[in-house]
Amino acid sequence: MLTFIGLGLYDEKDLSVKGLEAVRSADHVYLETHTSRLMGASAKALSGFYGRPVIAVTREEMEVDPREILARARDGEVALLCGGDPMVSTTHADLRLRAKAAGVATRIIHGASIQSAVSGLTGLQNYRFGKSTSIPFPSGSWFPTTPLETVLSNLSLGLHTLVYLDIQGERLMTVREGIDLLGGMAARVSRTAPGFYVGIARAGSPDAVVAAGSAEELAGVDFGPPLHVLVVPAALHPVEQEYLEAFARYAGG
Repeated sequence: MLTFIGLGLYDEKDLSVKGLEAVRSADHVYLETHTSRLMGASAKALSGFYGRPVIAVTREEMEVDPREILARARDGEVALLCGGDPMVSTTHADLRLRAKAAGVATRIIHGASIQSAVSGLTGLQNYRFGKSTSIPFPSGSWFPTTPLETVLSNLSLGLHTLVYLDIQGERLMTVREGIDLLGGMAARVSRTAPGFYVGIARAGSPDAVVAAGSAEELAGVDFGPPLHVLVVPAALHPVEQEYLEAFARYAGG
């Protein structure tokens, strides 16, 4: 059995009781950190709190050659720990499909997701979000503009956009970098960059930061350490505006 277990948003205590029981009964426990990451807990802290050795798994072991994970899951109980909620990432969906093809039974134990946490922290109504997008770090001449196209399409429909920010090893994109990259995309395709953003840092932690405003206004906000995520809101409902004014340093406008 391969059990995908959502760790939640921030530290080892976000895991559900059901998830903790599954971890403690597993023969092998793996942790993947390239789709999301718990910034409030290391693999060592997870091992200590859960009482089980936690094996960090590489991107290649997840996406290219997961034979060891699948072989162990075929013969015993394997827990795969994922930041947030499993299956939000296509990486996890792909591994579950591979397990199905290999005759390995699977199950999912859900955890808190940034998708729902963003609505709670910002007050932006969840049914008003359109397609989400991810901003990757550019590399050489590769500078994709698809994220901006998704944002502008959503805005044309009156929908908010949740924008995931890239994780590359220890390089973690910030709110400021995400906004700057959207501006760079707009310049490349001769479009106007969005004028209003909401930045969120360390969702689920005791010191989460939420701030709303223009690119210039958010440039002056100290969001602190990662993980960061970005929202590009459409026109606000009055209740959304009131919530942002109360909880996200928004001055209105």
